[in-house]
Amino acid sequence: MTKKRNVLITGGAGFIGSHLSERLLKEGDQLVVLDSFNPFYNRNIKKDNIKECLKNPGYTFLEGDLRNDADLERCFSHGPFDVVVHLAAMAGVRPSLADPSLYMDINILGTQKLVDQITKRNPGCRLVFGSSSSVYGARSGESFNEDDRVDTPLSPYAASKAAGEAILYSAHHTTGLPVVNLRFFTVFGPRQRPDLAIHKFCKLIDRGEPLEVYGDGTSKRDYTYVADIVAGIEKAMEFPFNGWEIINLGRSEPVLLMDMIGLIEKYLNKKAKLIHKPMQIGDMPYTYANIERAQRLLGYKPQTPFEEGIKNFVNWYLTLKQAGPA
Repeated sequence: MTKKRNVLITGGAGFIGSHLSERLLKEGDQLVVLDSFNPFYNRNIKKDNIKECLKNPGYTFLEGDLRNDADLERCFSHGPFDVVVHLAAMAGVRPSLADPSLYMDINILGTQKLVDQITKRNPGCRLVFGSSSSVYGARSGESFNEDDRVDTPLSPYAASKAAGEAILYSAHHTTGLPVVNLRFFTVFGPRQRPDLAIHKFCKLIDRGEPLEVYGDGTSKRDYTYVADIVAGIEKAMEFPFNGWEIINLGRSEPVLLMDMIGLIEKYLNKKAKLIHKPMQIGDMPYTYANIERAQRLLGYKPQTPFEEGIKNFVNWYLTLKQAGPA
């Protein structure tokens, strides 16, 4: 029988964290989840994300801030942990332009505070870090490889994620902390944050409101369905490993912006009212994950075609809308 793990998930009430929690609980793992309910978006959304998890006796939820030593000490009093999955962060490229200092404070200082607790209270546990494809900066047609340079971030958010990876390399080098950095590529699916493109576009098209498209519609994103990301995270938690690694998690099939909009129109059975605007500062025109390393080390294989993922998302959105304000 497989040994059940004791796992700490930071940011565990969010989009990815709540899906990961549900998967691990089904496998019998013990979870401690830390989330600050940051007002970046309505805390009731996160409360709804975890309402089923709260019914499970293996799930412990703690509201707290990564930057607060007392909050972290409360978390680690539930240890020792086999794995820490670090998903907590101020998210979003465009919002980071408005308040870069906040992003640096939470994403960089918070990561260092977490490392301090791990090395002091729980040495030897594996840390799985939720990084981002945004660290790669602007590219053209080639796929993004983990060994590419990441020293030209286009936004404060991207810079904070690249800095987080650097902090964790330093921790690994000086303490031996095992670290797996997972660079997520445009995650989507049910519970996606309301500020992200697919969710925002779906709502605007459904309401018949104008939809602003930045650029000529030929930008591409390597959209990755949340269940595939969660499967990759779990593989990163358990594969034989005791070192340092960076691994892309994407679908490796970039999708045109206008094609994405077209699929939302198809499953809503409504037409978008488009307003074209210039590209915004901080936006990446193109993302494309090379996933050979994930396939080799993790046995990672995305299972959800993009159109199926959009259909699932629209069905979730419509169900949510029927239950109350979307």
